Amino acid sequence: MAPPAAIRWFAVVSALMLCHLITTSTAIYCDEDDCYDLLGVTQSANSSEIKKAYYKLSLKHHPDKNPDPESKKLFVKVANAYEILKDEATREQYDYAIAHPEEVFYNTARYYQAYYGHKTDPRAVLVGLLLILSAFQYLNQWTRYNQAVDMVKKTPAYKNRLRALELERSGGTTNKKKSNKQMNKKVEEDLGNELELQIKGAEQPSMWDLLVVHFVLLPYTIGKLLLWCGCWFWRYKVKQAPYSWDDASYLTQRSLNAPLDAWRNLDDSRKEDLIHKRLWEKSNLENYLAEMRKESKRRR
Repeated sequence: MAPPAAIRWFAVVSALMLCHLITTSTAIYCDEDDCYDLLGVTQSANSSEIKKAYYKLSLKHHPDKNPDPESKKLFVKVANAYEILKDEATREQYDYAIAHPEEVFYNTARYYQAYYGHKTDPRAVLVGLLLILSAFQYLNQWTRYNQAVDMVKKTPAYKNRLRALELERSGGTTNKKKSNKQMNKKVEEDLGNELELQIKGAEQPSMWDLLVVHFVLLPYTIGKLLLWCGCWFWRYKVKQAPYSWDDASYLTQRSLNAPLDAWRNLDDSRKEDLIHKRLWEKSNLENYLAEMRKESKRRR
């Protein structure tokens, strides 16, 4: 058996730890004080008794009636205790913290959720988050686009296009004098601004591509999608109409799992050939893929 001194020491340490837990769990509400003791009521007091006790103490310690600095501090504590105990939800949380002092983190989380969670409009948080993400998205798109433009301007193809445009503007003659070198740089910059650069994977940023704009237009987008699905079902499933060129092009692109940008950059004759193969039909697609595999083996 453990000696009596050790048992007493363990009991004292346990009591101190329990007191610390109780203080920690409840201190976030009324600091080191007990909310019920501040109002002079018991834990079983009803809302009417709590209200009467608060009004009685507020009349006694209000700064307008009692100029004593200590009385002013007590008034602030009493008002805080009343704010906690007048609301059934926060009072229940406070009572739970008293009854379960060991759940420090849980009690702290409930306190901050009750006092700060309801003061923040979730809609404002969502809008703010979307605006921040959209700002980063727009900045990232501009950075990628500018980097891509700088790389393209260093390529021989771009310089050839620039020379061709300069010849077109000057009527087929160019000035090769070294004294006009600075002017040529300015001309080069002006002509470069006229060239429309189409860079795959780094398109010029647009406000319509931002996340916040997509979110605002989400109801319209969903409605448009539902309308499109309904028209598709009526035209091609019910009426059994032949596919239009655009719809056949869409089906072909989906069947080949081709990226939209790659499909758009495909020449029209190649598109027409693929569409005529009716690759959205499973048998045609399998035959086409088999032919492509054979062609790839022959090239090897």
